[in-house]
Amino acid sequence: MDFSTTTLTDLRDGMRAGSVSSVQATQAMLDQIAAVDGDIKSYITVSGEIALQQAAVADQRRADGDDTPLLGVPIAVKDIIAVDGVQMTAGSKILEGFVPPYDAFVVQKLKEAGAVIIGKTNTDEFAMGSSTENSAYFTTRNPHDLSRVPGGSSGGSAAAVAGGMAFGSLGSDTGGSVRQPASFCGVVGLRPTYGRVSRWGVTAFASSLDQVGTFGRTVADTTAVFQTIAGYDRRDSTSLNRPVPNYEAALTGNIKGLRVGVPAEYFVEGMDEEVETAVRTAIAHLEKLGAERVEISLPHTRYALPVYYLIAPAEASANLARYDGIRYGPRRKGENMIDAVKKTRALFGDEVKRRIMLGTYALSAGYYDAYYGRALKARTLIKNDFLTAFEQVDVIATPTAPTTAFKIGAKTDDPLGMYLADVFTLSLNLSASCGLSVPCGTDSDGLPIGLQLIGNTLQEATILNAAYAYEQSLL
Repeated sequence: MDFSTTTLTDLRDGMRAGSVSSVQATQAMLDQIAAVDGDIKSYITVSGEIALQQAAVADQRRADGDDTPLLGVPIAVKDIIAVDGVQMTAGSKILEGFVPPYDAFVVQKLKEAGAVIIGKTNTDEFAMGSSTENSAYFTTRNPHDLSRVPGGSSGGSAAAVAGGMAFGSLGSDTGGSVRQPASFCGVVGLRPTYGRVSRWGVTAFASSLDQVGTFGRTVADTTAVFQTIAGYDRRDSTSLNRPVPNYEAALTGNIKGLRVGVPAEYFVEGMDEEVETAVRTAIAHLEKLGAERVEISLPHTRYALPVYYLIAPAEASANLARYDGIRYGPRRKGENMIDAVKKTRALFGDEVKRRIMLGTYALSAGYYDAYYGRALKARTLIKNDFLTAFEQVDVIATPTAPTTAFKIGAKTDDPLGMYLADVFTLSLNLSASCGLSVPCGTDSDGLPIGLQLIGNTLQEATILNAAYAYEQSLL
């Protein structure tokens, strides 16, 4: 068994059949990390000793008759999610050396299911970025082309799966940070409905937008991880107290009669021709599988980028006020308390500082109504567009990103150009819908292209099955 290409579901079948153990699979992942991650740099922290201990426990649990869904499966976790006893930096020097004494809810769920936590993956600092170049530690590289970015901010999680260094992974998606790197790295990435997965123990960026998501090599792999972490948590005030469906059972591959909406606003001037061709071909393929194509309009899409970059920085400026060096993380000495806090907060990187300043400005007296207040009103218009669309269709199909993975350094001096990398993913977060990216081809350089499928609130089963039908029909 070639563990670097084996799917999560095939590994699970192999462990159930007794042909492979969790210790073997975990050691294979650690060996793969040692072999290739020196170039890719997907992990900030590799918890090899802990992972092997967890794998041994998983093998014993299986020997005792346990068969929980992810028992013994090595999973990577984005480094903004707390894992008890393992450093969590959020990609920032201001949290360097911080070791949380608790597990995030999603990690608790993984451990209960018997998953092996193999390490913490690199991220743009505090999840603010679209390329993983904003990490304070190093830039993660795309496994398909080491000269290109893996996307962001969950670039490390996407690259770990694409590079054969984990069977699945957790990321977070505030404006596209699961779907865009999934597109760039050629894996499947799911952003669930806001509140479907608890964010307790997850470092906050923009609290009305953040959501934990999952990566896998296939739709079934991504679904298996999502199935495990979905659910209600009373410690998260935004958590939805709704039953969790059997998402894995929903992967029937039958999409006859499925109404697929195609919004004109997502096929714009300036996007790569190869991306547009691949996505339109994928939509045509869904029609061949029995889906019905419906032309729709999301007229307020053009406001999504400015709305997002008012709301998200405003919430970030409030959330990041807690990082003062007093309660956790490194602290710089100063002549007095204020001087010490200033020197400590100077540890923030340029992009984080930029967003804090943007957000603080938007919330300041005299500007609140002109900027933040108006952004909230425009957000309602964007959400209403989706509600109207879902009265006509079951799924909305669009490109995940306007381009394939760009060269490292190509956009670092152009913040607006970097922000535009998420132009097709932002609206979903503003509307609280769910969405995923599934590979739908490659460009002439062999770089992956992603098809984005968007579903109504709590309709993850619908978009996962549509993606599964598409994926399986191409095998």
